Amino acid sequence: MPFTLTMPKLSPTMEEGTLVKWHKKVGDSVQAGDLLIEVATDKATVEYNALDEGWVRQILVQEGEDAVVNQSIAVLTSDPNESLEGYQPQDVAKLQEEKKDVEEVPQAAKAQDEEPKRKGAVLQQPSFTPEPALENYVFQFPTERLEKRLLASPLAKKLAKEKGLDLSTVKGSGPNKRIMSRDLEKAQPANTVAFGHRENPSLPPGTYEELPLTPMRKVIGQRLQESKSFIPHFYVSLQIDAEPLVAVREQLKNGQIKVSVNDLVVRASALALRQHPAINCGFNSVNQSIIQFKTIDIAIAVSLESGLITPIVRHADFKNLGEISTEVRSLAQKARDGKLDPQEYKGGSFTISNLGMFGVSEFQAILNPPQAAILAVSGIQDVPVVRNGSVVPGKIMTLTLSVDHRVIDGVASAKFLQALKQLLENPALLLV
Repeated sequence: MPFTLTMPKLSPTMEEGTLVKWHKKVGDSVQAGDLLIEVATDKATVEYNALDEGWVRQILVQEGEDAVVNQSIAVLTSDPNESLEGYQPQDVAKLQEEKKDVEEVPQAAKAQDEEPKRKGAVLQQPSFTPEPALENYVFQFPTERLEKRLLASPLAKKLAKEKGLDLSTVKGSGPNKRIMSRDLEKAQPANTVAFGHRENPSLPPGTYEELPLTPMRKVIGQRLQESKSFIPHFYVSLQIDAEPLVAVREQLKNGQIKVSVNDLVVRASALALRQHPAINCGFNSVNQSIIQFKTIDIAIAVSLESGLITPIVRHADFKNLGEISTEVRSLAQKARDGKLDPQEYKGGSFTISNLGMFGVSEFQAILNPPQAAILAVSGIQDVPVVRNGSVVPGKIMTLTLSVDHRVIDGVASAKFLQALKQLLENPALLLV
């Protein structure tokens, strides 16, 4: 009897996936436990093993194509020679029936049916599409190597000499590409040191290609757009003296203990959240209620080629600096390998996004709902600072807290950042 293989749900938040690879082809035998497909979900690329045995008779979703959860992706039979005549997966048959019904609906009735939908729309995403490339564009500057003799009109040569212009930097518009006086407005000064010649561009301006979103990037785009659109963000920034942080890292390094600035920030944030539980909160948009998290579980933003994921350090306030450092490294590596378990990235009460390793001086992060706060950490910068009335070399780091104003107010945010500043400027407190 024919039966259908559907797209499995391979992560808690997965709604659709990209079929990366089929490990079986049409006509192959499948045993329970055989590796069947690889699917790119919103979190990682996951292998899926067959639950039933049979023979692959049809593949409905090819490699590289997307499918929603529970969509039919293949047809199998228990007998290799069983007829498939008249058999059609239920969702495929339903889709064809709906398409037929739509085609039969008169245009007037269709427009009448759509009118209430338009009136009921509250927020619709605008259309943003790229402009086409300029096919008729002409590059206005010379690209050929300088020849022994330039073709230029006598007037152009005279004016170029008087104004000190380099004729080799001009593209002629006269007969046989002769440089005319009207072309001199684009000429560059004739200096001993001159700009070099370059190759002629081969593509029209505005040429582009469109790349499909990965399942992870689709979810990121959807969630962050919803977060920025519907959550009232506001931001509070504070600069800290980062010299003590740098000093304590060097001291630990001298003792063969390697920790990152991010590890210190995680430890300090956990202790500051313990002091200010009002920041360790979230917002339930379904129940319209504030979530007061009872544990401090800090999510760390990790960048991947396919997007971004936030593995979580659970009970961060109960772990010492060494334990946090070891766990963060392990979670980050598992994230890059696509091997995080759902419990390692699902949830969290507070998020830290650190771009300091890229030399970023300051940025604002978008909230990760339902959490009500996220901390953006900048790089450590060498700047002049005032100490005891004198300007001396110093190091600063900027921290920016993004919060949900439905849950957290400005004063609470400022007090949290003050507590964080106190801990980071006295990093010995993070070692006890």
